[in-house]
Amino acid sequence: MGEIIKVGMADLKTCTMPDGLTTLGLGSCVGVVLYDPVTKVSGLLHLMLPDSTRIKNNQNVAKFADTGIVELCEQMKKMGAVQSRLVAKIAGGAQMFSFGNNTNDIMSVGKKNVEATKTILARMGIKLVAEDTGLNYGRTIIFDSVTGKLMIRSVGKQDKEI
Repeated sequence: MGEIIKVGMADLKTCTMPDGLTTLGLGSCVGVVLYDPVTKVSGLLHLMLPDSTRIKNNQNVAKFADTGIVELCEQMKKMGAVQSRLVAKIAGGAQMFSFGNNTNDIMSVGKKNVEATKTILARMGIKLVAEDTGLNYGRTIIFDSVTGKLMIRSVGKQDKEI
């Protein structure tokens, strides 16, 4: 793997092989990797919230599933990716905090992020080929654009590759 490009929270980046992409601290946030296996154009979005229409005066499209995935796809197409070939891998969407049986909206952001991500990918015709979502722990992910593999690291857990 070449250079590993860091993607911050509410951020997105693209690359071509041999470079890779990484993001840290996926709790309730979701990391969405899009990949064109022919051109090896890759993109990573670190989204925080499912729906931009519920927040006023926010210009950061990468913060939301509904706008971030579309923007990531557009940037990748400018680099030579073909939308019909794109595949997706996702990680994150954890339930980081729990207070008894309380499952109100504030506490289920991770689940809503995963649901919104899957809905948008399906609407765009992008096949979800692998995921590591939910549960109650954070994740760091590293995507290798040469192999198309996504490494998932979590404190106290075995590394996982999807």
